[in-house]
Amino acid sequence: MSLFNGCGVALVTPFDKNGNVDFETLDCLLTHVIQGGVNALFACGTTGEPSTMTKEEREAVISACVKKANKKIPVFAGSGANNTAEAVAFSRRCEDLGADGLLVVTPYYNKCTQNGAVLHYKAISDNVHIPVIAYNVPTRTGFNLQPETIARLGDLKNVRGIKEASGDIDQVLEVARLTAGKMDFYSGDDSLTVPAMSLGAKGVISVAANVIPKEMSELTKLCEQNKYAEAATLGFKINPFVKKLFCEVNPIPCKKALQLMGINVGAPRLPLTELEPAHTEALADEMKKLKLIK
Repeated sequence: MSLFNGCGVALVTPFDKNGNVDFETLDCLLTHVIQGGVNALFACGTTGEPSTMTKEEREAVISACVKKANKKIPVFAGSGANNTAEAVAFSRRCEDLGADGLLVVTPYYNKCTQNGAVLHYKAISDNVHIPVIAYNVPTRTGFNLQPETIARLGDLKNVRGIKEASGDIDQVLEVARLTAGKMDFYSGDDSLTVPAMSLGAKGVISVAANVIPKEMSELTKLCEQNKYAEAATLGFKINPFVKKLFCEVNPIPCKKALQLMGINVGAPRLPLTELEPAHTEALADEMKKLKLIK
């Protein structure tokens, strides 16, 4: 049985004007994405800015998501760290908070070997009782989890999935081939959702679903129904907007898009900044084409 099928949303973390976590707006965002039809919530992953949050803040956000989901859809908690001991400890804490699973990014900055990555995930897997989705995003971590290594992770008792966000279609194809029947494979790139699902991905863990949950959910449903021509048509329609969500470092544009829609998630925390004016204008133009704003 899959961890989830369809569209999971990589949630942004709202901050108020004083820079504190804004739980009222978080509740509004959760209502927006759940009503939009997403199939899973991912709290405190890259899009949620956990690197600038305290442990207590991350715990509170994860707890809020667990409460809001109320077991109707699964909640995955971002518990990765470049310190294996820290990742193990926080993974266990997320399990205690009621998370249904974990999203664990590869170690970063230390730049371990492929064998080191396997041992890192094994340490986490051995210390929790809930599923782990490994997360490969080399543009952020400086470390690429090789497809053969990903396949090895599938032999670990609790590593049940991979979020592949290398952006390399050849690697996506190889990951799909090596993980088939072994672990759940999810696209970590919104724009590659259709090709990834055509290769066997169970769905997408999506940044865009913060803003367009209905469209991203519909996209994955069409793929699940083998309606790939219709899915491609929808993908062609939304992908110019999706591209603008990455015109600056994620989640800078995503937060601005939500603000333009009236969901005031606030500015990112430094060192991330507000979206540049020229990029804001281009983002707004694409949102108008999708009738997200007037």
